Amino acid sequence: MYRLARPWLFALGPEDSHDRVLSALAFAARRRWATGTLHALYSRKAAPLPVRVMGIDFPNPLGLAAGLDKQGNASAALAAFGFGWVELGTVTPLPQPGNPKPRMFRLVSHRAIINRMGFNSVGLDAFLQNLQSMTPGTIRGINIGKNAATPLEHAAGDYLSCLERVYPHADYITVNISSPNTEDLRSLQESSALDLLLETLCDHASRLGDRHGKRAPLVLKLAPDLEDPQIEAIAALLVRHGIDAVAATNTTVSREGVEGVRHAAESGGLSGPPVRAAATRVIKSLHDALGQDVPIIGIGGIDSAASAREKLAAGASLLQLYTGLIYHGPGLVAQVVNGLAEGCRSAGHGDDFRAWLDDLHGNSARQRRE
Repeated sequence: MYRLARPWLFALGPEDSHDRVLSALAFAARRRWATGTLHALYSRKAAPLPVRVMGIDFPNPLGLAAGLDKQGNASAALAAFGFGWVELGTVTPLPQPGNPKPRMFRLVSHRAIINRMGFNSVGLDAFLQNLQSMTPGTIRGINIGKNAATPLEHAAGDYLSCLERVYPHADYITVNISSPNTEDLRSLQESSALDLLLETLCDHASRLGDRHGKRAPLVLKLAPDLEDPQIEAIAALLVRHGIDAVAATNTTVSREGVEGVRHAAESGGLSGPPVRAAATRVIKSLHDALGQDVPIIGIGGIDSAASAREKLAAGASLLQLYTGLIYHGPGLVAQVVNGLAEGCRSAGHGDDFRAWLDDLHGNSARQRRE
């Protein structure tokens, strides 16, 4: 079905195409017959492959990365594609339009996207209203960020505002300090700034957990452009503050591998296969530093079972994709999950994904030591 729709969608501008698809999915998300149809077409084809990470029981290890559903109004339809969960946002405290258009570009020859959206957001009030209209049952992470107009020295206040409001509605919360499209945001990855931010957020999250009688794990999302000493310093802070997981990675500002391609000179974050190697390198470095202390969500260039397994072997316990969905359609979800299920069975673990992970992580760690 997607093969028939893709030429029409790709004839539109990337953001126009994105908006039309999201409008259709938001429509479907509020109608049981529509989500049921999507479930029959896609989700039922994905093998069950349950895994428990961060204290959450995921139906399978593949989730939708943040950035597709920033308004929080299509989660039920997106989950019906077969994802184990969906991550919504990035949401900012106040509404903001993001960067000027055009701000999204396809690099079709490399199945990649460059975006400089800049946290375009409906703001917390509208976002939470949208969430409340969704039927329960979908596991959802919520990705939070700061408003562009907020000075960097007051960024913690924006993250606290988001944390406070989304906490009762989230299964977990991702702190996005790695988008390249909000000025100076990535400087929050520097040790002193990050130490203070994590201390502030973790302290408040603990109080929110007591207030709401539930615990929503905190995840930190990192850039793929970090060097090993930076990764090691960040890893130490993750452990010190008890962060529940780390998402690796966001989009890259590098243009390695796409030099000279149409649109490659556009500013913004590059996603898709060109970021795959850099993301996997960061995952390996994080796993070397963290071991089993902090689970890793692997993101970046996943568009097949093989590229998904590459992230697992590097040290990831969960996976997310987004750009692959644009180029391959919703059938990609079952393709990846089923490929992982077959890998798990072939390794002699049946449907015990956790046992396969332990095997992969142990083997990859030994291979790097050797």
